[in-house]
Amino acid sequence: MDDAGSRTDPRPHLETRLARESLVDRGLVRSTHTDVELPILPDAYMVGLGGASVMDRGQQIVRPLVEEIAGLRGRYKFVVGVGGGARVRHTYRIGMDLGIPTGGLAQLVGAMEECNAILLQACLAKHGSILMAREHFWELPLYLDSGSIPIVISIPPYHFWEPPPEHGALPEHGSDFGLFIMAEVLGMKSLVLVKDTDGIFTADPKKDPSATPIRRTTAAELLARNLPSYGVDREMLVALSRARNLLRVQVVSGARRGALERALAGQDEGTVLTRGAS
Repeated sequence: MDDAGSRTDPRPHLETRLARESLVDRGLVRSTHTDVELPILPDAYMVGLGGASVMDRGQQIVRPLVEEIAGLRGRYKFVVGVGGGARVRHTYRIGMDLGIPTGGLAQLVGAMEECNAILLQACLAKHGSILMAREHFWELPLYLDSGSIPIVISIPPYHFWEPPPEHGALPEHGSDFGLFIMAEVLGMKSLVLVKDTDGIFTADPKKDPSATPIRRTTAAELLARNLPSYGVDREMLVALSRARNLLRVQVVSGARRGALERALAGQDEGTVLTRGAS
């Protein structure tokens, strides 16, 4: 439509930089930057239950956690996310054998996490839990205000559009990153990652008895250590170092009764990760 046509066109047109542009264009993103953002759920918490570190451990760790989560209902507003654990590793192996590309692998992982989400929903159903359909974020305020316990999967919402990894074909963005990015975009108060270790250590405490806990650090400081294993997704640490809304992540032990409650209460349980200097 030329300029002459636009002047006589009876349809209303909005003058905006977003028209006919890709919303992930870096120039467009820079041009729309603002220092003021609207937090959507500023009084809510994201709680992540690890797939391999919690759900795969069975009732030994899951049942006490279910009781603790049920007891926190009504005292805190929180969303529970779950990972896929061993099912994800098996899915990756089969997908790689079939030659499925990165985006397809990421899409399949979500289905595996939904299995654990359904299991957790069954355990928490009598306590008012509800399984949120994939990425139906607009329903969360209703669930939280009604006192329900929303359960979500933790894979990042990239799916077929998962960014290409630097090496290999496996998606680089895992469950910890997925929960972080959800909490960041929704402007939540904090993210608590429940694992099978009491926070982050200088080495894997299951393999190295000399590993010492790191109780408080920034994302940048932890990345600078260049540890062989962080116990959390490295991409989550990178994202936290650049966060705008979510400035606190805690890693706590699911085997330590009351650790989750203490973290939600703001106590320095496990490892406390902050963004650090901007």
